[in-house]
Amino acid sequence: MSLFLTQVLSGIQDGAIYASLAIALVLVFKTTGILNFAQGEMALFSTYLVWKFTDLGIPVWLSIILGMAISFVGGALIERVVIRPVEGSPPLVIVIVTIGLFLALNSVTQFVFGSGQRAVPAFYAHKVWRPGGVLISSDTLVLVSVLAIECGLLFLLLNRTKLGLAFRGVASNPESSRLLGVPVGRILMVGWGLAAAVGCLAGALVVPTTAGLVPSSMQGILVFAFAAAALGGFDSVFGAVVGGMIVGIADALTTGYIHALQGIDIIVPFGLILLVLLFRPAGLFGTTHVERV
Repeated sequence: MSLFLTQVLSGIQDGAIYASLAIALVLVFKTTGILNFAQGEMALFSTYLVWKFTDLGIPVWLSIILGMAISFVGGALIERVVIRPVEGSPPLVIVIVTIGLFLALNSVTQFVFGSGQRAVPAFYAHKVWRPGGVLISSDTLVLVSVLAIECGLLFLLLNRTKLGLAFRGVASNPESSRLLGVPVGRILMVGWGLAAAVGCLAGALVVPTTAGLVPSSMQGILVFAFAAAALGGFDSVFGAVVGGMIVGIADALTTGYIHALQGIDIIVPFGLILLVLLFRPAGLFGTTHVERV
């Protein structure tokens, strides 16, 4: 029983990470209808910025805030310069553009920061408790707490502010919003900027719990984040959180009890994506669109 609970807590910790990046994917999809395959590399570049700030002697918490601020501006510029020109293009064109952005950001990251392993310090003390043989890490408590605060702030932003109202209006019907005087272009930039800032936070929190920061750090996490977003629904922030937790716990239990198959962990996200696409394409909490023909 202690092994089971330990694995569940480990899954919750991983799920908080997947949920944070899945929220970034959802924010982009809600505003533009685009699946941003470069979201992980955007978070990677932002995390390297956080590392650079800490390397210059800036406190970790301030480095994360600076990284998120720069990421917000960078995400808004990406939407304006890279995504806006292909707005309204066929889906395949958008996919190619985001994959190209993925490759470009990874190359730029290695060119600017190098390909060596970097260490990003945590802004809290690492502690481990073992009540009744169940391993509880401070990483789990901090990651879940930050995710809860993040979701609370996003809820207030989307449901209690004029910006949130405009954001939801553009996500629902951009043409009608434009006719009502809503600056759709600016709202789209805000959506991408917000997603980039959330991705920066996810990267800055996950790297201290791993072996270190390398150019491939976010690629595996992006796969699990896609699975979480697909499971919860690409237009639901709440669904991204629930999906992240399900994926994280399922992966932790699989790797904890099945050791014979190498690479068994990667089967979990792809299996969940397949099941969702087969039985509920909109996800558990996604909006089902009905079209008359």
